[in-house]
Amino acid sequence: MSLSEADRIAAAQAYIDALVTHRADDVPFTPDCIRIEMGLKTGRSGDHLRRSLNHGPQFKIIEATTPPEFTVDGDHVRAKFDVLTKPRLFGRRVNSHVDETFLIPASDPSGAAQIHHIRAALTPFISR
Repeated sequence: MSLSEADRIAAAQAYIDALVTHRADDVPFTPDCIRIEMGLKTGRSGDHLRRSLNHGPQFKIIEATTPPEFTVDGDHVRAKFDVLTKPRLFGRRVNSHVDETFLIPASDPSGAAQIHHIRAALTPFISR
């Protein structure tokens, strides 16, 4: 069974939504999903990623994301978006341009769109 691009994008969008809502229970991670950010492993399993998104202080500072720009290439779904943070200092805040690539195979044995791997690159920027 081949999954549609829309189903696979929806799986990636569920992750992006959880960055803001801090409710990751429905994000379709595989049990062995890992996340690599700037070369460092920041997620060691689907359950670890869910716990981090739900309760991790590194995510609690996120106020919003901009609408992602998605591209699909084979089994990879790429999302480019900005993360906007809550803390402000003198009317400014540190945000980040995010470029994440999700491995979400078009043919998954489960029959569902599941995130197997995430690779993230971040570029901080200052805004008002």
